Amino acid sequence: MPHTRFLSTAVLSGLGALSLLLVGCGAPAQPTPTEATMTTTPSPVNTELGGATPTASATASVSDATCDTLVSEGILADLTAQEWTYREDPFTIGDITLDDGLQCMWADFTTASGNLFLFGWAPITSDEAAQAQSQLIAQGWTVEQAPDGVYVTEDGSQAPTVDENGYGMTYQFGDGWVIVADTKQNLLLIERPAG
Repeated sequence: MPHTRFLSTAVLSGLGALSLLLVGCGAPAQPTPTEATMTTTPSPVNTELGGATPTASATASVSDATCDTLVSEGILADLTAQEWTYREDPFTIGDITLDDGLQCMWADFTTASGNLFLFGWAPITSDEAAQAQSQLIAQGWTVEQAPDGVYVTEDGSQAPTVDENGYGMTYQFGDGWVIVADTKQNLLLIERPAG
């Protein structure tokens, strides 16, 4: 299945409840991230994250994983307050489908705004991870090794949406799991199932 592009940019702020500020698809291209320009500590998203490096927390059990539990209660409340809903799809990377995972596209599906968020999680074997990374690299994605896993990011100059550091859609591969978000910074919003 070919890579699907998502059009959204999120700026999250505030000490208590987060407020979402959505920007349309006219975001200018940003520099392509490389290992030399990787920022290991992005700007803080909220006080819970406290400026931590982009790592998802492990919360709900694998059997309880749903689009409602893949993000924190605060993020869920913000999305639903905006009257956004989700569409759940199988977790795919290139032509690999990870049947036990889920990919959640959040948007206002009643309008054609182009604004949305993508959050996904799946268990993955080391062979599947190697194959998925190889496919993404062959498509021009950038690989970054970090203490908390391997990040594979879409070329920022080709991405319709990038975060403040120029990162587009990003997969993070950990020990037996993979997550995805529409930007690298939005990986912070995922609450990865434990187990």
